[in-house]
Amino acid sequence: MKFTKRHHKNYLTEESSFLQGPRNRLKELWFTIKVQYHFIKAFRKLHFIGPCVTVFGSARFDATNLYYKKAEEVGAALAKLGFTVMTGGGGGIMEAANKGAFEVGGYSVGCNIVLPKEQKPNVYLHKWINIPYFFVRKFLLMKYSFGFVVMPGGIGTLDELFEALTLIHTKMIKNFPIVIFGKEYHKELYHHIKIMAKNESIDKEDMKLLFMTDSVDELIEHLKVHAIKRFGLKEKSYKSKWLFGELKFPKNIP
Repeated sequence: MKFTKRHHKNYLTEESSFLQGPRNRLKELWFTIKVQYHFIKAFRKLHFIGPCVTVFGSARFDATNLYYKKAEEVGAALAKLGFTVMTGGGGGIMEAANKGAFEVGGYSVGCNIVLPKEQKPNVYLHKWINIPYFFVRKFLLMKYSFGFVVMPGGIGTLDELFEALTLIHTKMIKNFPIVIFGKEYHKELYHHIKIMAKNESIDKEDMKLLFMTDSVDELIEHLKVHAIKRFGLKEKSYKSKWLFGELKFPKNIP
């Protein structure tokens, strides 16, 4: 399905309306049905992508930015380690991580958000899905991942970081590694998290959920221990079912 400007406007108005309190019961039901449709569509498309690491980061950094180049290195290293690289599917850091994986022959996947100012899927994706609702997209970025890499970004990136931390802290997902990449960029953020631990608004043990580095090699070694070894990861081999019209994620990606 190709999303037009009309779709963008409709989805923006619809989600905004849904968040503004109770509405007509039929409207609420219809919205729920459409959300369910997008969940099922995503489950069908992403079922065979294998163990992922999701890379979060700003869409605003172009190819001249240092962090864009680092994200390329991260994407390539993750792919060589055997992970599918998942991002939000857009430009900037997301594009760079997908590009890194794509160019070394790895798997590159995106969950693209539908916005009024259209965010187009970047050209380095083997597979992507367009998601009109932010909460559905965020759920999918968490669902298929065995680790998270947080590159420099803005409010959306922080939202994704703390969503992952909250889900791990509340044991909704397993203790998957979270790597914050960019010590200088994130130093105030990391300091504030330490302040929360010091004041016991979070458990001191929660600090162990985070690993901060500037080194791609350190990132990879951390994932080897805290994702691959801890969870015994290996490529899952699901059988596609013709009855459901399923096609397995291709293994012969050029």
